[in-house]
Amino acid sequence: MKSITMLPSVISVLFFLLYAVNAVPLAPRESALAGIDTKSFSKTKDYPLPNLGNIVAHDPNVVQHDGYFYLYKGGVHIPIHRARSLSGPWEQVGTVLDESSVIQKQNRSRPWAPTTIQHDNRFYCFYAISENGSRDSAIGVASSDTPTGGNWTDHGAVVNTGNGDLSDIYPYSVSNAIDGAFITDQETGQSHLLYGSYWHGIFSVPLADDLLSVKTPKTPNATNLAYIPDAKSKPIEGSFMTYKEPYYYLWFSHGKCCHFDIHAFPPMGDDIRVGRSKSATGPFVDKDGHDTLKGGGTIVYGSNHGVVYAPGGVGVLINNGSDADVLTRTWDGTICTM
Repeated sequence: MKSITMLPSVISVLFFLLYAVNAVPLAPRESALAGIDTKSFSKTKDYPLPNLGNIVAHDPNVVQHDGYFYLYKGGVHIPIHRARSLSGPWEQVGTVLDESSVIQKQNRSRPWAPTTIQHDNRFYCFYAISENGSRDSAIGVASSDTPTGGNWTDHGAVVNTGNGDLSDIYPYSVSNAIDGAFITDQETGQSHLLYGSYWHGIFSVPLADDLLSVKTPKTPNATNLAYIPDAKSKPIEGSFMTYKEPYYYLWFSHGKCCHFDIHAFPPMGDDIRVGRSKSATGPFVDKDGHDTLKGGGTIVYGSNHGVVYAPGGVGVLINNGSDADVLTRTWDGTICTM
């Protein structure tokens, strides 16, 4: 779950093709693990070591525009950084919000998990307002004609859960409005907001043409995309969707991301999973045919080499050359106490 007590973590870039992962390996930074009990860390070498983005970020989101990579991350007013390369160096170029979000909920000065997209020559940043362990959450949206700070308009909440306007109707009555993501149906042109964490999993709702509200607010045509039905804990969140003809790919994090006892880490923590469908609204299945609504999802990246721990917060940058890049935050050597 996205946390206001955020993990000091780094962006990792992983190259993928469908269900395969390849990356240029980097040497583990053993000295950075001093004082941390790593005995339970997974030693598997089934996954490559990541490339480092050389910036502290939780749930990284990157937009490529005019020769720069623009990075948006959770934090006070949603900091914006840019660089010519995904490995940096990064410079801060303002924030999305000039002040606290207009959404009247807790922690509104430090939004979580921003997803910024460019649509019809305008930039839209979907962000979350929440607190740990709570379903009293909201996804808001801000828009601008430039990707840098200083010219964004905060339009407020698109979706409320727990409390707030229309929070008592399905699916908002059973879900948690954090971890927003965006996809446009290639056939119909309809844009969708994805969201969800724990509780009843990940949902999709159609957006109005201006992307500032749900298309039919009082009767949202919602679709449940991923869920873990038969478990007490339902650690599924952080969704992202991409399209590569003829399939839509639903990426998500599975497992615990945060608030670990540094002397008793679970062996794996978060991992990144994926399912695919020929429809933007599913059903999505993994490579073994298991439905993501029934706990399915192919693991494409997990803890490895004894130093990369709990990768999650996934995003995909699809226009960086001929391959796509998977962006994730992970414990990989800059592990600190929360």
